[in-house]
Amino acid sequence: MTATLELEDLATGYAAGWHRVCAVEDLEPAWGEAALVAGRQVALFRTAPGEVFAVAQQDPATGAFVMARGILGSRGTRPTIASPLHKEVYDLETGECFGNADLRLAAFSTRIVDGFIEVEL
Repeated sequence: MTATLELEDLATGYAAGWHRVCAVEDLEPAWGEAALVAGRQVALFRTAPGEVFAVAQQDPATGAFVMARGILGSRGTRPTIASPLHKEVYDLETGECFGNADLRLAAFSTRIVDGFIEVEL
């Protein structure tokens, strides 16, 4: 398989596309783990047997790479992650910050293929 990089990928240093990260069973339910995916730090969360979310590991408010240690929760039916530093709460699906419209957490698409988690950057 040959990978081609878009101009934006060359500028950011990240390879675009789907990346296999780990087996679903490697993630404990309701607990975050950090992974290096195509040169980018990503926080992964398994919230249910077939439900996995991926967001940037970098906290938008502080720049610290800590989001995998955040606190999982929900706002209604929307799954959330609260930063472990200042407790800003973000939507795991969209990256929207509920308390500060100026902050946004990068959120990435995930899928499970043959028991493995794949993240799209």
